Amino acid sequence: MKKFLALVMALVMTASLAACGGGGGGATTGGESADNTATTAGGGSASLQVAIWDNNQLAGLKEIADAWSAESGVPVTINVITWDSYWTLLSSGASGGTMPDVFWMHSNTAQMYMENDLLLNLDDYISADPDIDLANYYPGIVSLYNSDGHQYAVPKDHDTIALLYNQALFDKYGVAAPTDDWTWDDVYEAAKAITEAGSAENVYGYAMNTSNNQDGWYNFVYDYGAQIITDDHKGTTIGSAEGKAGMEMVRKILTVSAPQPVVAETGTDSLFQSNLCAMITQGSWMINSFYTAEGHDNYKWALMPYGDANGNGQCDPGERQSAYNGLGWAAAASTPYPDAAYSLISAFCNEAGQRKQAELGVTMAAIPGISDAFSDAFPGMDVSAFNRIEDEGTLFFRPYTRNTTVWEDKIQQDAFLAAWLNPNDEALMASACDSAQSIIDAAIAAE
Repeated sequence: MKKFLALVMALVMTASLAACGGGGGGATTGGESADNTATTAGGGSASLQVAIWDNNQLAGLKEIADAWSAESGVPVTINVITWDSYWTLLSSGASGGTMPDVFWMHSNTAQMYMENDLLLNLDDYISADPDIDLANYYPGIVSLYNSDGHQYAVPKDHDTIALLYNQALFDKYGVAAPTDDWTWDDVYEAAKAITEAGSAENVYGYAMNTSNNQDGWYNFVYDYGAQIITDDHKGTTIGSAEGKAGMEMVRKILTVSAPQPVVAETGTDSLFQSNLCAMITQGSWMINSFYTAEGHDNYKWALMPYGDANGNGQCDPGERQSAYNGLGWAAAASTPYPDAAYSLISAFCNEAGQRKQAELGVTMAAIPGISDAFSDAFPGMDVSAFNRIEDEGTLFFRPYTRNTTVWEDKIQQDAFLAAWLNPNDEALMASACDSAQSIIDAAIAAE
């Protein structure tokens, strides 16, 4: 705990604090009820503060929370806070401030919060809840929020990745649009053609934000048969021949894509929505941003391309992969309203809540097989690629270890940065894979 609090204090020193109940966006739901009579086990009226970081999900979550409040009599206030401020808020609360009652947990930070007893142990609540059976959820998400046999969050959702392309740009430059049969080599050829044809207008065929690993280069590594983190969480195979083959394809595509300095300055989403980029990969959590954007009629989604690792011209099992991740709904160990907090979590996470979430287009469900409605939540835009990847491809859980951010940040800066910036140097990318192998192995050994 001392080590954790030292880290918290460092964060507090370098970032402005977001007050509990406020934060970036300032969007809220719920409100005080004059006749609220709900109480905690220790007495006193309950009123829950909830923290999230994605404004796109607010409306749907508000609808679910309002229905729960109407039954429970407990008002709920949902605060949308920017990503950086969100973690500062939780960190400051952990060091002696006030944490939200209910909030999202992420794979990057869950272990740290669980090990330091900052999250409410949900074991007894789950065992007594007929609406929650953890065996029904994606196992990777369940395991992520379990520490030493205890469950500290209930799976909230899951996400997948798809290829997003601008049909108008493909038409403009006379390039055939992506299909579900495309390989990464097909992506390279199309990106090359558009980048060359659009050079006078600074239009690129592809853009990759290399700092966004889950919706980007991680998928290449797995398509070609390697793993960022092995299934036992004790190693990596990124330095293997398969890992280098995946990263070689990344390098190849980067040579005909928007340069990384351009991506860093503008962002892949902005490039795409400004008609300066024809293709990107994105996660299902971002659909609404493109669905509501100007020019969205030209935006199309295709299955993630596959890596033809054996060169036989067909997609074999394991060659089309998509990372998936899942948030967890957690409660602060210090909440004065643990019963109400868990009851709200259950409402978000039980099958009815998960179905409602998918129907409203909030996110895909954390329970397999009930996200079909998500594909129908965006009339006029076919987003079925996010669902179909589960039947027509392979999902792998976003790589994590006890201290994910230690090696994740280090391989980005110390191993791959030079290769990202100099994609024409094939040897540099291969060497970067070797460096990443050493960095991850050392970080895991130190855990």
